Amino acid sequence: MSEQKPYYVTKEGLEKMKKELEYLTTVERKRISQQIAEARDKGDLSENAEYDAAKEAQGMLELKISELQARIRNARVIDESQISNESVNIMNKVKLKNLKTGQVIEYTIVPENESDFKAGKISVNTPIAKGLIGKKKGEKAQIKVPAGVLEFEIIDISL
Repeated sequence: MSEQKPYYVTKEGLEKMKKELEYLTTVERKRISQQIAEARDKGDLSENAEYDAAKEAQGMLELKISELQARIRNARVIDESQISNESVNIMNKVKLKNLKTGQVIEYTIVPENESDFKAGKISVNTPIAKGLIGKKKGEKAQIKVPAGVLEFEIIDISL
């Protein structure tokens, strides 16, 4: 079995994953098992579309459960007390000025599974976050994105 890489999460993110896993294993498994039993009761399984659909849903659920279990097993909780605001890093809030448009934007760089663009939280794996990591306040960053190259100045870094 190949070794899994660490999966970085916040304490809240880990709790959310655990709650989702509990829901999938207790509620969803039971619901799909009932669907399979009901479809089986209808007779000939070779021509039973409901049975096939329920079995496929069961397979998808079990895959999702095993992936979630692996993420939880490999989870490394980020110790926010160890995060500095000297340079951009995961869990920092970064205020940026787009040098082309003059627009000021603010992002919080978060683990991949906790990104929420509408809330200003971008994944550490996005091109923008990758281009900012390690930069200090006042530095400029040229970041290649699908639409071209963006140039930002880092106005502030906070926790």
